[in-house]
Amino acid sequence: MDIEQPSINVINSLYQISSVEVGQHFYLQIGNFQVHAQVLITSWVVIAILLGLSIVATQHLQTIPTGSQNFIEYVLEFIRDLTRTQIGEEEYRPWVPFIGTMFLFILVSNWSGALFPWRIIQLPHGELAAPTNDINTTVALALLTSVAYFYAGLHKRGLSYFGKYIQPTPVLLPINILEDFTKPLSLSFRLFGNILADELVVAVLISLVPLVVPIPMMFLGLFTSAIQALIFATLAAAYIGESMEGHH
Repeated sequence: MDIEQPSINVINSLYQISSVEVGQHFYLQIGNFQVHAQVLITSWVVIAILLGLSIVATQHLQTIPTGSQNFIEYVLEFIRDLTRTQIGEEEYRPWVPFIGTMFLFILVSNWSGALFPWRIIQLPHGELAAPTNDINTTVALALLTSVAYFYAGLHKRGLSYFGKYIQPTPVLLPINILEDFTKPLSLSFRLFGNILADELVVAVLISLVPLVVPIPMMFLGLFTSAIQALIFATLAAAYIGESMEGHH
């Protein structure tokens, strides 16, 4: 009994630590689940923008593209080139939708944080911000990438995919396993940290010098946001291509 009591206290302490939150958040109760409504609202706004643009741009397709169709085809060609470069000529086509979705969702999410006046929308608790300004979103995107490259490797190479963990020597097995944990960690924290830092810098500058200085910083934020989306999509495609290497 004396041994069980300290164990229960340790478990209770860990539970209390896990419930700690930074700031206030707005939650919705859906059935038995509590949903982080701030991220859900802004994510669906981003999805609606992407769906709306794709529908409008593909309404009247022409053999010789003009206007919005020309722009959409340019974006598609850019994503295809990116995927082909990282995955390879033979295997890239099935992965264009996945890499394209990742790139466009992250790009529009990042830009929404810089361009949309989210904070004028009042919530009972907390405030709205870019979806990628929340660690839950970036971790989810990174985990989707991990699932994708595991699937790609297993689908292409079968069980021989796991042979990579003992290459070039079995001594490296722990390090090779650890690498698969560090990939989603680096993807998620890189994206989250850069977007959060950019929004904090702009917010501080607006509070100190509200007129002139923040404008160039906002344009710089748009540029860095696009670079972060490109880095994430490039690394995701590179991981997928790497997992399919070594097939004979």
